[in-house]
Amino acid sequence: MRCPFCGHEDSQVKDSRPTEDGAAIRRRRQCEGCAARFTTFERIQLRELTVLKSEDKREPFDREKLLRSVSIAARKRPIDAIRLEKLVSGIQRQLETLGEGEVSTQRIGEMVMDGLKGLDSVAYIRFASVYRDFSEARDFEEFAGSVAEVGSVTKE
Repeated sequence: MRCPFCGHEDSQVKDSRPTEDGAAIRRRRQCEGCAARFTTFERIQLRELTVLKSEDKREPFDREKLLRSVSIAARKRPIDAIRLEKLVSGIQRQLETLGEGEVSTQRIGEMVMDGLKGLDSVAYIRFASVYRDFSEARDFEEFAGSVAEVGSVTKE
C-alpha cells in the first residue's frame, strides 16, 4: 500500500479489525519510509458495476460518491454515520447481486429513496428534491405533503 504522505511503496499493517457493521476490514498501517500512520479499509466487491447515466453515458460505480450523496441529504439530521454506511453497503450489495453489469441511475436513486424513507423523512425529502429535480416550489410542497400524509397514517 502506497503511503499517502511520502509515496513510499511499502507499509506495515499494525492493527486489523472488522468495522462495526462487519462489511469491511479496517487496517492501521505505518509507512516504512516516513513512519507516518494511516488507515485503509478493505471491502468485498462481488462484481464490477457500471452506472448507466442519462444520454447513454457510462461510468464505474463509485461507492464513495453514493455515500456523499446520502450524507448530504442526511446532514444535520440525527442519523448515525454507521447507519448511513450500512444503507450504502446494503444498496451496493443489492446491486452486485442483481447479476447485471450495468445499473441505471434511476434504479440506484429509487433504492436510496427506499432506504432513506425508513431512516428519516427529512433526509428522504432532501434526496428526492435533487433526485426528482423539482422545478417549482409547488412540486416540493406536493411531495412533502404526500410524505407527511404517509407519516401521519403510520403514527395513528
